[in-house]
Amino acid sequence: MNREERNRIISHDYADLLFTDQGRPSNIKFDGNFTTNVVNNNLWITHIPVSNITYNSLYKYGYEAMPKCFGLLSTPPSCHMHSLPLLNSSNILRLRKTPGFELEGEGVLIGFVDTGIDYRNPIFQYDNNTTKIVSIWDQTIYSENQYPQGFYYGSEFSREQINYALNSTNPLDIVPSTDEIGHGTVLAGVTAGFPQPDYGFTGIAPKAEVVAVKLKTAKPYLKEFFKIPNESICYQENDIILGIKYLLHVAETLNRPIVICLGLGTSQGSHTGVEILSTYLTNICRIPGVVVVVAGGNEGDRGHHYFKESASGENLNFFELNVGVNESGFTMELWCMAPNTVSLSISAPSGEDIVHIPSIATVHDTIKTYYQNTQVLIDAHVRKSNSGDQLIILRFDNPISGIWRFRVEGKGTLPTRYHVWLPIDNFISPGTYFLKPNNFTTLTTPGNSDFPIVVTAYNHINNTLFCNASNGFTANGYFKPDLAAPGVNILSPVLNNEFARLTGTSLAAAHTAGIAAMILEWGIVRYNYPIMCTHEVRNLLIKGAKRCPDMTYPNEQWGFGILDVYKTYITLINEYYFR
Repeated sequence: MNREERNRIISHDYADLLFTDQGRPSNIKFDGNFTTNVVNNNLWITHIPVSNITYNSLYKYGYEAMPKCFGLLSTPPSCHMHSLPLLNSSNILRLRKTPGFELEGEGVLIGFVDTGIDYRNPIFQYDNNTTKIVSIWDQTIYSENQYPQGFYYGSEFSREQINYALNSTNPLDIVPSTDEIGHGTVLAGVTAGFPQPDYGFTGIAPKAEVVAVKLKTAKPYLKEFFKIPNESICYQENDIILGIKYLLHVAETLNRPIVICLGLGTSQGSHTGVEILSTYLTNICRIPGVVVVVAGGNEGDRGHHYFKESASGENLNFFELNVGVNESGFTMELWCMAPNTVSLSISAPSGEDIVHIPSIATVHDTIKTYYQNTQVLIDAHVRKSNSGDQLIILRFDNPISGIWRFRVEGKGTLPTRYHVWLPIDNFISPGTYFLKPNNFTTLTTPGNSDFPIVVTAYNHINNTLFCNASNGFTANGYFKPDLAAPGVNILSPVLNNEFARLTGTSLAAAHTAGIAAMILEWGIVRYNYPIMCTHEVRNLLIKGAKRCPDMTYPNEQWGFGILDVYKTYITLINEYYFR
């Protein structure tokens, strides 16, 4: 790939499209001014002039082609300081007192695709002032020749370069990669940070080593297309996929097992685990020596999901949406479960009907409709997503505040089920929500994927669920989340070498990723189970989970129970030593 082609990957003058199934559809034509970046035999990223992205691009290119937008799954710092050691909550210390199970992740890599990592933080340094970070791929730093081989953008920094930087007076002059937001540093620290006795802190797997990807932020055209506020922290699906591919490349090169921890999520998509990122994760979960851990999301009580199920035959239903006074715009997705379809009518806060969308699209293009200063772009075309379900996607620009009313009418003789999702909390104002929301089926993508280990968050002090935790199951009935792990008021390394209490399902995923590294150390590094992959680790953690006798499992909120690595050890004893 030449310099001009590489520049298209990062240029804001070029848009990114994702295509699967042996290349882009034959009916989509581009001129010679584009670049194609191959991910694998079934997935391509094509970079085209941003001028080609018009209001009707969902119709032109298909829903799956437009990269989904992902946000961070943690909440601001808390001042609460609890004394119960975090390692006690999952019985990690009890396990380490067991002869032969002094597991701390030694020999295992843990990879993060996130906001980067503060490599200067002492929690990532050995006693001799060398780093435990194997490498960093910073997608935000332009370079002519320092990008990872085969990835064509950003800059890669090796362990040797980081060590050289740490021993210099100005480390950032040598390795200029930073983590301005701190989320990636938090997850890496919680998972694999070295103990800091003065703060009472230790990572779950302190002897594991780290590979970090710093994502470049979403391009302005994409945030504008999906009506995401400019100030929102937002990342693109294609950059996340390439970040994961990089982690796999490093692990394969070093011949080391790896745990991949993802603390990002989106409410875009069918919530059935068939989106492009979810499918990519499903495939890599089958690779021996690779374990994927995903945060479930923080959308449980946000009021961002509506669900209706009606009996067979024609039926009529209404739902209402409150739009906040400070709302600049948002995207809303209605998914009707196949084989049924629905029609949709929209009424403005004044009560005036402004548009009707039939159950079978008669206009094969994006529909533009206006009401006063509000514009609504509606796609209800036949070119559906990978799920096969009917999709009606509405993009509101400058919406009038107040209560909008939606009339949904089903057709046919089968029961009608449909979901409606608003964006994640980071991408929409707090004043915009459904008046009668449904808190279930709120797991964010890829937390609604079948194969990865999907983790929700609970408070390990009082054994209550995190109030904002997304709930299962998936829209097509998969039993997710898998487990609950500590994720409320977790002592975490933040910027400037300080510590704070943070909350969110991304913290729970980091905790679980550390435990997964311990299991990979036992299984692969110590040659007890050399072909262990995500499926085996997931099953072991589920079998060892603590369950309440008064609760039914799998549970939409708690999954299969609370993480307990000592009970997982008992399972290992019973199933592997005495089989």
